[in-house]
Amino acid sequence: MRLRALLDTDALGLRLLGGEDELDRAVRGVMTTDLRDPSRYLTGGELVLTGLAWRRDADDSEPFVRILVQAGVAALAAGEAELGDVPQDLVAACARHRLPLFAVHESVAFATITEHVVRQVSGERAGDLAAVVDRHRRMMTSGPAGGGPDVVLDLLGSDLDLRAWVLSPTGRLIAGSEVGGPALPAETCARLAAEHLGATRTGRRGPHRVLLNGCTYSLFPVRSAARSPQAPRDVRETVLADWLLAVEADAGDWPAERLDLLQGVTQLIAVERDRRDAARTVRRRLAQEVLELVQTGAAPAEIAARLRVAAPVLLPGLGAAPHWQVVVARVEWEGEEASGGAVAQSLLEEVLVDPLASGPEPSDRIAVAHTGEEAIALVPLPAVSTEHDGSETGLLADALLRSVREPLSAGLDGDGRLTLGVSAAVHSAEGLRGALEEARHARRVAAARPGRVCAAGHQELASHVLLLPFVPDDVRRAFTARLLDPLTDYDRRHRAELIPTLEAFLDCDGSWTRCATRLHLHVNTLRYRVGRIEQLTGRDLSRLEDKLDFFLALRMS
Repeated sequence: MRLRALLDTDALGLRLLGGEDELDRAVRGVMTTDLRDPSRYLTGGELVLTGLAWRRDADDSEPFVRILVQAGVAALAAGEAELGDVPQDLVAACARHRLPLFAVHESVAFATITEHVVRQVSGERAGDLAAVVDRHRRMMTSGPAGGGPDVVLDLLGSDLDLRAWVLSPTGRLIAGSEVGGPALPAETCARLAAEHLGATRTGRRGPHRVLLNGCTYSLFPVRSAARSPQAPRDVRETVLADWLLAVEADAGDWPAERLDLLQGVTQLIAVERDRRDAARTVRRRLAQEVLELVQTGAAPAEIAARLRVAAPVLLPGLGAAPHWQVVVARVEWEGEEASGGAVAQSLLEEVLVDPLASGPEPSDRIAVAHTGEEAIALVPLPAVSTEHDGSETGLLADALLRSVREPLSAGLDGDGRLTLGVSAAVHSAEGLRGALEEARHARRVAAARPGRVCAAGHQELASHVLLLPFVPDDVRRAFTARLLDPLTDYDRRHRAELIPTLEAFLDCDGSWTRCATRLHLHVNTLRYRVGRIEQLTGRDLSRLEDKLDFFLALRMS
């Protein structure tokens, strides 16, 4: 569709503020954002909708408009609800860059414009799609959030007699139709998610048809509305993050119009998904700030002050500061040096949601940061229960993965692994650094186990890592000498770098490819060095017990 057509639609309430000569530009999509730099979500040709929350002063308009122009967007539409009139500095910046600018009246929801563009771009290919989307648009005029995915799913049920559900990649129920039958069981959700992830990893195009318990389901991916379907995609970066739409029907014999209908529905759901993902920005920033303070050795008082800011955001209405736990996760792909911290971040946000909870709101209590190689979650606990033996409980490693192991194993099948480590609960800022190290140690223990999805908790470290400070010095010296002295002596005589090789091998969780890449060695050279380590010490680095002994010896040396 053309920009000119937007002005001809009275229901959209758009007012042109500049760019009269550019109204023949084609619109290929729509995106809603309040990010200061949304470039990574833009592919070109979009109508960008913004509430202007990114604008702090007049100097912010020029760089924002420049980013949009460089990304090739078609036009910008600014809402008047936040500031009243659109600021003149934004009007001037758009004029300088020849970017068409519209004002959106405060009575018009962004969802109304989004759905109109989606419908027009799809060419209004199906009469039932037009009817469903139009009813959905009318029901969402109360605000950008509208009724969420549940509204359009209810319309599918009432208008087209289709039962449908939106599921997370772990099989958690995000939204679901209750028309014509009971709710979808959790076990079925997990199986459908596993089937979808497995089919996606093999490169099969959706919709994927699955026969389960005598019922046929068609599975449609819900991909980011900010990403063009034609844009290059590494399936490993998205398979563990995309939602899916499960429809209780066999789409194999559907006409093209009905398939277009469901594709349009997934676009509507994707808009809501992107909006809710953007809302995680504050929580991610809080986690990142706390993590940086902890890792740089900031004073406990400074960390405590930041936690006091985080607590009301993550646990609204909580009077006292909560306990905290730390969870560390890595998603690793064979043959890749980087482990994908961003993928682990979005996945950890999903894993930490109560598996019995429905809807996306429970994730609003989770703050996850990521570095280049790992994701780190700061989990607040409003209360920590005490067992009969006096030990405190909170998140348990095995419980986190119990309901998600099947779908995630399918999504990682072939060349991926997810490993998690969970710390004990701590009562104050002073304990966070130890909790972070504890969670990292636990993740290493999990990484030494077989399987695509593994976790370990702080309880499994009680016999060694937590007791290290209490080991007598003479015992430490004897233990480290027995394991490391043969290697140190050999390095001194031959300059073989066996100790650095051992440290890197353990740090890479025994991955030959990643360790060789880190050390800039051929894999055969690495195998020779590890073989020499085993020969000199009489240990076997393929055994978990020997790996832990070496790890402890290096920690105590």
